[in-house]
Amino acid sequence: MEQVLIKQTAGDKLKLGKYEFTSRLFVGTGKYPSMPIMKEALEASGAEVVTVAVRRLNLKDPKGESLLDHIDTKRYTILPNTAGCYSAEEAVRTVYLAREAGFSDMIKLEVLADERTLLPDLLETLKATGQLVKEGFTVLVYTSDDPIIAKKLEEAGATSVMPAGSPIGSGQGVLNKNNIRIILENARVPIIVDAGVGTASDVSIAMELGCEGVLLNTGIAHAKDPVKMARAMRLACESGRLAYLAGRIPKRLYANASSPEKDF
Repeated sequence: MEQVLIKQTAGDKLKLGKYEFTSRLFVGTGKYPSMPIMKEALEASGAEVVTVAVRRLNLKDPKGESLLDHIDTKRYTILPNTAGCYSAEEAVRTVYLAREAGFSDMIKLEVLADERTLLPDLLETLKATGQLVKEGFTVLVYTSDDPIIAKKLEEAGATSVMPAGSPIGSGQGVLNKNNIRIILENARVPIIVDAGVGTASDVSIAMELGCEGVLLNTGIAHAKDPVKMARAMRLACESGRLAYLAGRIPKRLYANASSPEKDF
Protein backbone atom coordinates (compact mmCIF):
# COMPACT_ATOMS: atom_id res chain seq x y z
CA MET A 1 0.00 0.00 0.00
CA GLU A 2 2.79 2.41 0.95
CA GLN A 3 4.66 1.83 -2.32
CA VAL A 4 1.45 2.36 -4.32
CA LEU A 5 0.94 5.76 -2.66
CA ILE A 6 4.52 6.78 -3.33
CA LYS A 7 4.23 5.75 -6.99
CA GLN A 8 0.96 7.62 -7.49
CA THR A 9 2.30 10.86 -6.01
CA ALA A 10 5.85 10.65 -7.42
CA GLY A 11 5.16 12.98 -10.35
CA ASP A 12 3.42 15.54 -8.14
CA LYS A 13 6.24 17.90 -7.20
CA LEU A 14 6.27 20.64 -4.59
CA LYS A 15 8.01 23.71 -6.02
CA LEU A 16 9.46 26.33 -3.68
CA GLY A 17 11.25 28.93 -5.75
CA LYS A 18 14.13 27.16 -7.47
CA TYR A 19 13.74 24.09 -5.24
CA GLU A 20 11.65 21.02 -6.03
CA PHE A 21 10.62 18.14 -3.79
CA THR A 22 8.62 14.94 -4.03
CA SER A 23 7.83 14.65 -0.32
CA ARG A 24 5.44 17.26 1.06
CA LEU A 25 6.19 16.46 4.68
CA PHE A 26 8.75 18.67 6.41
CA VAL A 27 10.03 17.48 9.78
CA GLY A 28 11.95 19.05 12.63
CA THR A 29 14.89 17.78 14.65
CA GLY A 30 14.13 18.90 18.20
CA LYS A 31 12.70 17.18 21.28
CA TYR A 32 13.62 13.57 20.37
CA PRO A 33 14.56 11.13 23.16
CA SER A 34 17.91 10.49 21.47
CA MET A 35 19.84 11.21 18.30
CA PRO A 36 19.56 7.59 17.02
CA ILE A 37 15.76 7.73 17.37
CA MET A 38 15.70 11.07 15.58
CA LYS A 39 17.75 9.62 12.74
CA GLU A 40 15.46 6.61 12.40
CA ALA A 41 12.33 8.78 12.56
CA LEU A 42 13.61 11.12 9.85
CA GLU A 43 14.13 8.13 7.60
CA ALA A 44 10.68 6.71 8.36
CA SER A 45 9.04 10.06 7.59
CA GLY A 46 10.18 10.02 3.99
CA ALA A 47 10.92 13.74 4.30
CA GLU A 48 13.37 15.42 1.97
CA VAL A 49 13.50 18.66 3.94
CA VAL A 50 14.60 18.72 7.57
CA THR A 51 14.34 21.92 9.56
CA VAL A 52 17.01 22.82 12.10
CA ALA A 53 17.04 25.71 14.57
CA VAL A 54 20.14 27.78 13.86
CA ARG A 55 20.42 28.50 17.58
CA ARG A 56 20.86 24.77 18.27
CA LEU A 57 23.81 24.42 15.91
CA ASN A 58 27.39 24.62 17.08
CA LEU A 59 28.60 27.26 14.63
CA LYS A 60 31.40 28.68 16.80
CA ASP A 61 33.38 25.46 17.19
CA PRO A 62 33.48 23.50 13.90
CA LYS A 63 35.42 20.71 15.63
CA GLY A 64 32.81 20.24 18.34
CA GLU A 65 29.81 17.93 18.12
CA SER A 66 26.90 19.31 16.12
CA LEU A 67 23.32 18.25 15.48
CA LEU A 68 24.32 17.97 11.83
CA ASP A 69 26.68 15.12 12.74
CA HIS A 70 23.56 13.00 13.13
CA ILE A 71 21.83 14.10 9.90
CA ASP A 72 22.77 12.88 6.44
CA THR A 73 23.15 16.24 4.69
CA LYS A 74 23.55 14.50 1.34
CA ARG A 75 20.13 12.90 1.75
CA TYR A 76 18.20 15.80 3.27
CA THR A 77 17.89 19.46 2.39
CA ILE A 78 18.55 21.38 5.60
CA LEU A 79 16.06 24.16 6.22
CA PRO A 80 17.55 26.50 8.84
CA ASN A 81 14.94 28.25 10.96
CA THR A 82 14.95 31.25 13.25
CA ALA A 83 13.16 29.59 16.17
CA GLY A 84 13.69 31.51 19.40
CA CYS A 85 13.87 34.95 17.74
CA TYR A 86 11.60 37.72 19.06
CA SER A 87 12.35 40.60 16.69
CA ALA A 88 12.91 41.14 12.99
CA GLU A 89 16.46 42.29 13.68
CA GLU A 90 17.29 39.16 15.66
CA ALA A 91 15.75 36.88 13.02
CA VAL A 92 17.58 38.53 10.13
CA ARG A 93 20.87 38.31 12.03
CA THR A 94 20.25 34.60 12.62
CA VAL A 95 19.60 34.03 8.93
CA TYR A 96 22.88 35.75 8.09
CA LEU A 97 24.68 33.39 10.46
CA ALA A 98 23.11 30.43 8.68
CA ARG A 99 24.29 31.76 5.32
CA GLU A 100 27.82 32.28 6.64
CA ALA A 101 27.77 28.69 7.88
CA GLY A 102 27.18 27.49 4.32
CA PHE A 103 23.46 26.71 4.31
CA SER A 104 21.31 27.30 1.25
CA ASP A 105 19.30 30.49 0.74
CA MET A 106 16.04 28.70 1.62
CA ILE A 107 15.12 29.54 5.20
CA LYS A 108 12.16 29.22 7.54
CA LEU A 109 11.41 32.58 9.12
CA GLU A 110 9.91 32.53 12.59
CA VAL A 111 9.53 35.69 14.70
CA LEU A 112 7.71 35.02 17.96
CA ALA A 113 5.71 37.40 20.12
CA ASP A 114 6.24 35.76 23.52
CA GLU A 115 7.58 32.61 25.16
CA ARG A 116 4.27 31.46 26.65
CA THR A 117 2.11 31.23 23.52
CA LEU A 118 4.85 31.06 20.85
CA LEU A 119 2.47 32.94 18.58
CA PRO A 120 4.06 34.96 15.76
CA ASP A 121 4.69 38.68 16.03
CA LEU A 122 3.02 39.58 12.77
CA LEU A 123 4.45 43.08 12.38
CA GLU A 124 8.01 41.92 13.02
CA THR A 125 7.47 38.89 10.78
CA LEU A 126 6.31 41.08 7.91
CA LYS A 127 9.27 43.41 8.42
CA ALA A 128 11.79 40.57 8.41
CA THR A 129 10.18 38.94 5.37
CA GLY A 130 10.56 42.07 3.27
CA GLN A 131 14.18 42.52 4.26
CA LEU A 132 15.19 38.91 3.62
CA VAL A 133 13.42 38.79 0.26
CA LYS A 134 15.39 41.87 -0.82
CA GLU A 135 18.56 40.04 0.20
CA GLY A 136 17.68 37.19 -2.16
CA PHE A 137 16.58 34.55 0.35
CA THR A 138 13.89 31.97 -0.39
CA VAL A 139 11.64 32.72 2.58
CA LEU A 140 9.19 30.20 4.01
CA VAL A 141 7.40 32.17 6.69
CA TYR A 142 5.59 30.97 9.81
CA THR A 143 2.49 33.00 10.60
CA SER A 144 -0.97 32.86 12.14
CA ASP A 145 -4.05 31.61 10.27
CA ASP A 146 -5.14 35.19 9.54
CA PRO A 147 -5.96 35.40 5.79
CA ILE A 148 -5.11 39.12 5.64
CA ILE A 149 -1.60 38.81 7.05
CA ALA A 150 -1.05 35.71 4.90
CA LYS A 151 -1.77 37.76 1.79
CA LYS A 152 0.49 40.60 2.98
CA LEU A 153 3.35 38.15 3.49
CA GLU A 154 2.82 36.81 -0.01
CA GLU A 155 2.85 40.35 -1.38
CA ALA A 156 6.09 40.98 0.54
CA GLY A 157 7.69 38.21 -1.51
CA ALA A 158 7.42 35.11 0.68
CA THR A 159 8.01 31.92 -1.32
CA SER A 160 5.65 30.02 0.97
CA VAL A 161 3.23 31.15 3.66
CA MET A 162 3.03 28.74 6.61
CA PRO A 163 -0.04 29.31 8.80
CA ALA A 164 -0.20 27.54 12.14
CA GLY A 165 -2.83 24.84 12.43
CA SER A 166 -2.79 25.56 16.17
CA PRO A 167 -0.16 26.74 18.70
CA ILE A 168 3.32 25.24 18.40
CA GLY A 169 3.61 21.89 20.14
CA SER A 170 -0.04 21.88 21.24
CA GLY A 171 -1.12 18.82 19.22
CA GLN A 172 -4.55 20.36 18.65
CA GLY A 173 -4.48 19.92 14.87
CA VAL A 174 -6.07 22.32 12.40
CA LEU A 175 -8.42 24.37 14.58
CA ASN A 176 -9.74 26.81 12.00
CA LYS A 177 -10.27 25.04 8.69
CA ASN A 178 -12.33 27.94 7.35
CA ASN A 179 -9.43 30.38 7.70
CA ILE A 180 -7.10 27.92 6.00
CA ARG A 181 -9.62 27.60 3.17
CA ILE A 182 -9.72 31.38 2.73
CA ILE A 183 -5.93 31.57 2.73
CA LEU A 184 -5.78 28.84 0.08
CA GLU A 185 -8.44 30.54 -2.03
CA ASN A 186 -6.47 33.79 -2.17
CA ALA A 187 -2.95 32.41 -2.35
CA ARG A 188 -0.66 32.25 -5.35
CA VAL A 189 2.21 30.70 -3.41
CA PRO A 190 2.35 27.29 -1.71
CA ILE A 191 0.58 27.13 1.64
CA ILE A 192 2.20 24.78 4.16
CA VAL A 193 0.54 24.17 7.51
CA ASP A 194 3.11 24.61 10.26
CA ALA A 195 2.62 23.80 13.96
CA GLY A 196 0.03 22.12 16.13
CA VAL A 197 -0.09 18.74 14.38
CA GLY A 198 -0.72 15.93 16.86
CA THR A 199 -1.40 12.83 14.81
CA ALA A 200 -1.74 11.49 11.27
CA SER A 201 -5.36 12.58 10.79
CA ASP A 202 -4.31 16.21 11.35
CA VAL A 203 -1.90 15.91 8.44
CA SER A 204 -4.58 14.36 6.23
CA ILE A 205 -7.00 17.18 7.03
CA ALA A 206 -4.47 19.84 6.05
CA MET A 207 -3.60 18.08 2.81
CA GLU A 208 -7.23 17.37 1.89
CA LEU A 209 -7.98 21.08 2.29
CA GLY A 210 -5.47 21.69 -0.50
CA CYS A 211 -2.36 22.69 1.44
CA GLU A 212 0.87 22.04 -0.42
CA GLY A 213 2.57 20.49 2.58
CA VAL A 214 2.83 20.13 6.35
CA LEU A 215 5.71 20.93 8.68
CA LEU A 216 5.78 19.28 12.10
CA ASN A 217 8.10 18.24 14.90
CA THR A 218 6.54 17.58 18.30
CA GLY A 219 3.86 15.26 16.93
CA ILE A 220 6.59 12.81 15.96
CA ALA A 221 9.30 13.55 18.51
CA HIS A 222 7.00 13.28 21.54
CA ALA A 223 4.98 10.29 20.34
CA LYS A 224 5.34 7.11 22.40
CA ASP A 225 6.96 5.55 19.33
CA PRO A 226 8.43 8.36 17.19
CA VAL A 227 9.46 6.05 14.37
CA LYS A 228 6.01 4.54 13.93
CA MET A 229 4.42 7.98 14.15
CA ALA A 230 6.84 9.32 11.54
CA ARG A 231 5.73 6.60 9.13
CA ALA A 232 2.08 7.33 9.92
CA MET A 233 2.61 11.03 9.19
CA ARG A 234 4.26 10.13 5.90
CA LEU A 235 1.36 7.97 4.76
CA ALA A 236 -1.18 10.55 5.92
CA CYS A 237 0.55 13.28 3.93
CA GLU A 238 0.64 11.18 0.78
CA SER A 239 -2.93 9.88 1.10
CA GLY A 240 -4.29 13.33 1.97
CA ARG A 241 -2.65 14.83 -1.08
CA LEU A 242 -3.95 12.01 -3.27
CA ALA A 243 -7.48 12.46 -1.90
CA TYR A 244 -7.32 16.20 -2.66
CA LEU A 245 -6.18 15.56 -6.22
CA ALA A 246 -8.86 12.89 -6.68
CA GLY A 247 -11.66 15.21 -5.57
CA ARG A 248 -14.01 14.11 -2.82
CA ILE A 249 -17.74 13.58 -3.36
CA PRO A 250 -20.02 16.39 -2.18
CA LYS A 251 -21.58 16.05 1.26
CA ARG A 252 -25.34 15.34 1.20
CA LEU A 253 -28.03 15.64 3.83
CA TYR A 254 -29.81 12.48 2.65
CA ALA A 255 -28.74 9.07 1.41
CA ASN A 256 -27.78 8.47 -2.18
CA ALA A 257 -27.91 4.82 -3.27
CA SER A 258 -24.56 3.45 -4.35
CA SER A 259 -26.31 0.92 -6.59
CA PRO A 260 -28.40 2.68 -9.31
CA GLU A 261 -31.81 1.31 -10.30
CA LYS A 262 -30.44 0.70 -13.79
CA ASP A 263 -26.98 -0.52 -14.54
CA PHE A 264 -26.72 1.57 -17.72
